[in-house]
Amino acid sequence: MTERDDLVGKNRADALPKAWEPREHEQALYDGWVDKGYFTADPASGKPTYSIVLPPPNVTGQLHMGHALDHTLMDALVRRKRMQGFEVLWLPGMDHAGIATQTKVEAQLKEEEGKDRHSLGREAFVDRVWEWKENYGGTIASQMRAIGDSVDWSRERFTLDEGLSRAVQTIFKQLFDAGLIYRDYRLVNWSPVLETAVSDIEVIYKDVEGEFVSIRYGSLNDDEPHLVVATTRVETMLGDVAIAVHPDDERYAHLVGQTFEHPLRDDLTLTVIADDYVDMELGTGAVKITPAHDPNDYEMGLRHDLDMPIIMDTAGRIADTGTEFDGMSREEARVAVREALAAQGRIVKEVRPYVHSVGHSERSGEAIEPRLSLQWFVKVDKLAAMAGEAVRSGDTVIHPESMQKRYFDWVDNMHDWTISRQLWWGHRIPIFYGPNDEIVCVGPDEEPPAGYTQDPDVLDTWFSSALWPFSTMGWPEKTPELEAFYPTSVLVTAYDILFFWVARMMMFGTFAATQTPELFPAGNDGRPQVPFTDLYLHGLVRDEKGRKMSKSLGNGIDPMDWVERFGADALRFALARGANPGIDLPIGEDNAQSARNFATKLYNATKFALLNGAAVGPLPARAELTDADRWILDRAEEVRASVDAYLDDYQFAKANEELYHFAWDELCDWYLEIAKTQIPRDAESASDAERARGRSTQIVLGRVIDVVLRLLHPTMPFVTEVLWTALTEQESLSLAPWPTAEDTNGGAERDTQSRRRIQDAVKLITELRRFRSDQGVKPSQKVPARLDFARADLAGQEDLVRSIAKVETPEREFEASASVEVRLSQATLDVALDTSGTVDIAAERKRLSKELAEAEKELETTGKKLGNESFLAKAPAEVVEKIKARRQIAQEEFERISARLESLPEA
Repeated sequence: MTERDDLVGKNRADALPKAWEPREHEQALYDGWVDKGYFTADPASGKPTYSIVLPPPNVTGQLHMGHALDHTLMDALVRRKRMQGFEVLWLPGMDHAGIATQTKVEAQLKEEEGKDRHSLGREAFVDRVWEWKENYGGTIASQMRAIGDSVDWSRERFTLDEGLSRAVQTIFKQLFDAGLIYRDYRLVNWSPVLETAVSDIEVIYKDVEGEFVSIRYGSLNDDEPHLVVATTRVETMLGDVAIAVHPDDERYAHLVGQTFEHPLRDDLTLTVIADDYVDMELGTGAVKITPAHDPNDYEMGLRHDLDMPIIMDTAGRIADTGTEFDGMSREEARVAVREALAAQGRIVKEVRPYVHSVGHSERSGEAIEPRLSLQWFVKVDKLAAMAGEAVRSGDTVIHPESMQKRYFDWVDNMHDWTISRQLWWGHRIPIFYGPNDEIVCVGPDEEPPAGYTQDPDVLDTWFSSALWPFSTMGWPEKTPELEAFYPTSVLVTAYDILFFWVARMMMFGTFAATQTPELFPAGNDGRPQVPFTDLYLHGLVRDEKGRKMSKSLGNGIDPMDWVERFGADALRFALARGANPGIDLPIGEDNAQSARNFATKLYNATKFALLNGAAVGPLPARAELTDADRWILDRAEEVRASVDAYLDDYQFAKANEELYHFAWDELCDWYLEIAKTQIPRDAESASDAERARGRSTQIVLGRVIDVVLRLLHPTMPFVTEVLWTALTEQESLSLAPWPTAEDTNGGAERDTQSRRRIQDAVKLITELRRFRSDQGVKPSQKVPARLDFARADLAGQEDLVRSIAKVETPEREFEASASVEVRLSQATLDVALDTSGTVDIAAERKRLSKELAEAEKELETTGKKLGNESFLAKAPAEVVEKIKARRQIAQEEFERISARLESLPEA
């Protein structure tokens, strides 16, 4: 490098803004990347391919912290793969979210026009939902742009677009023709407000205050046959058909097989049955059985071939019982039935409050009603077996491995899947009914017979989402995308969605491969192709106390608020730095602020390096480098290799933690300081050797910053883009290659001697700085010191130690006024310092006396608390431990300050 090169570096530094302000750069940078096509995949490029499909967020939704984590990790993966030379497709899209979207539009319709969907009619209402989707359904897409998602927007999909509708109709018919879709009465989760079946994931459980009612069945005479049962839902007794006891319960053995009259219905009788499900020790050891309105009772009803009378209509009102309670809501009937039983003398104990967990509709808020209903189902046994085999055989690998058990527990014990929903927004079930109860399933290229009517229900949203990895790439047509990018490389999602979506994608993906093998690349050893070869499951984002984020707690965090306040890079780095496979991530504002500080540190360090002539160029020969130069290059290589290994194993937290500490602690805090001592301040007055050393350091500094920025780019794309283009004057970091060993230390063997010398020098400087501080020496004050550098094999590091530690070579002999012992790898050095004249004794005594008083006060405060038996008995263990830790620190401070005061001469 020449003086002109130094000037170029200064000009590049001056071109950077004074400070890093994310809001001034991020949007323009992102728009530029998209406009230049950096994220658009080319299936014909001939490069090795890598693909991810974005788990489709609800079209009604907004980005929450779980999304932000999900998207950050996927973006880190695909950005790295592009830099590694892969042709990358990250395919975005949204889910039509049947219930959520229909509910929003119905609410809007009622509020603005006072109408419901029935007053519009099905076709007009569906048109209205499409209008809403076009006007309001793009919020999350704009938020994805704000956080830097490098998705291929040219291939964005929607679960109700024409291509996906064709895929849904195709696989429905394939499953139907294979006997894997059927219609039957089964118990489902029913929403009385929405009047539809809902999936398990749309049910949330809350503790509610109910009542525990004990009912006497049979005779009211104690000497005649009777049984007492307890229930929290007394209204459901209108559908009771049996009373169950345990087969081994001797108290009731004589009653098994007998029948009792129903107390409130003339058309029903109750049979006493024996079943192992009953817990003899719980309550009276007898339970009422309502098969049409309780999941456990339903299973018992199947085992014992019991009648299953449905006692509620679709709105949750009592219906078809022939009693005075018909037409009442569940809540009204609960009171009325209890009062009617009490009037007969059948309430045998005082009704008492009882708190229990009850499922509620996530969308409409009311208690879910288990209800026997005629629905369409997928028969899952064969499909689940294929999904299980795909993981057992290694065709799909789950990360972390510990999640495999959870996966197998689900797929090996899966129940048939309810796929019909009593909605209007969604994929309409392609079943048509004829005049004589004939049923026809119609494929995408078929017309229904004349006079046939279509089933009014739509498919569960998860049905179309289960096709997402291959339907988005054009299946059932043979497309370049399907040929190049399927199976996808990895699915990234939270572990809580493992059952509801992941397993279903595995089922439908393997099934589709058996139906249309000509459209998919061959699987392993003839096994069906899988939808993704890796499955990475991350944890849930929680607040800094580890609690689930919720509206009721008021502890939710809006990721867009963090983008506005701290920048997208800070949001992403805070999340990635805490993302351990399968482990929940507690996070708070301190994490965002720390990440923002890190971005600022990188910015300032790079600008400083440019001002000091840092540039990217061929590395000088190793022999021409200083120990510090070789050390930082070797450390950069160690970090690069470590980061690569971590990212290959989806260890995002470890990779980013390593990068953070290397960039901050070693590059910024140490090598930049060392570089100042190696780069001449005045090149004209420097010797040829000093200028050569300085030019080498400038190249090394530029090289290491270049590598760090490239390694950080997948997680922090914006600030690294600005800094890297300033450093290299190249087009975009998005186009840069991923670092290799040749980029870091030139592929050289690591120099252990240089590393040891620099580590010893750093330790020596650190101890000298600490000692100076304890002695009250001002940071800028130079102090004469005697050190035997040769004895510690640090002769070549004397200039940098003296320069950074501010300990100068004595001009004359002196009597040491202070000394410190520093243990290094080669020797223990006794460092003698002359602090005479550098410390204002009176001021130092005053300062130390004030600190000593503070330490004494802390000792007194903590001592009183720890000596208070009442406090210790009531305080949580973690609070007591914190006080003990405070006392320990205060004791150490007291001893340190006292010793320093004693060592000072009298003022």
